[in-house]
Amino acid sequence: MTQLIELPRPNVEPAAPRFRLGFAETADAVRATQALRYQIFAGELGAQIDGDGLDIDHFDAYCQHLTVHDNETGQLIACTRLLTSEQAERAGGFYSAGEFDLAMIDSLPGRVMEIGRTCVHADFRSGAAIATLWQGIAAYVIDHHYDYLFGCASIGLEDGGGSAHAILEQIRGKYMAPERQHVRPFQMLPLADARPVDKPRLPPLLKAYVSLGAKACGEPYWDQDFNCADVFMLLDVSELNPRYARHFLGRDERRSTTLPAIL
Repeated sequence: MTQLIELPRPNVEPAAPRFRLGFAETADAVRATQALRYQIFAGELGAQIDGDGLDIDHFDAYCQHLTVHDNETGQLIACTRLLTSEQAERAGGFYSAGEFDLAMIDSLPGRVMEIGRTCVHADFRSGAAIATLWQGIAAYVIDHHYDYLFGCASIGLEDGGGSAHAILEQIRGKYMAPERQHVRPFQMLPLADARPVDKPRLPPLLKAYVSLGAKACGEPYWDQDFNCADVFMLLDVSELNPRYARHFLGRDERRSTTLPAIL
């Protein structure tokens, strides 16, 4: 008869998380987010920004700037900014009001929050960094009892707009909000001369929105300065995708999600 011998369990420390969530709490930390935004929007996308290496606008002073750092290097690799309805009143409105007629947002019951200027460093766009960023966004929205989250997800127009129109067809087929929740863009996206042969992928931010359960609120705004089409996305927090909540928040969607590292 063979006797089973129980071996001692190895004492292994759990692996440290790769990324760290936080808020920019100093002027230098906010400038770091503005520098990353400039690097991506102006350096990569060719946006016309007068900022001497920084992407700065009027709304920065009224926003909380959510950040993701690489724990190994300390490098800032992703950021977004949160503009609550209360702070928007002090700022004179939401950033998106410069692109869309937001009468629909004004009519929504409950509290609303806008996210914007979201960007991820080119070396960290495989998915984990943006998932970490969205973990922080979703936790903040739920813990602070916001009812709606909205913002713009951009589609690049580097190929003349063909891929953007193909992506918009996918959105109209699967991810469009009811007409009562549509907003009107102030500048319509022009038609493209050609469409791509292969089906284009949803950009990471747009994919994250629809994974949450957000819907597109009508036609996009043509942002000529940033050479992109901005799709206005709205999430009813009561309809947060349960699969997303379990996977990214690591919880039952009905429970509290306080993240001490960022709140």
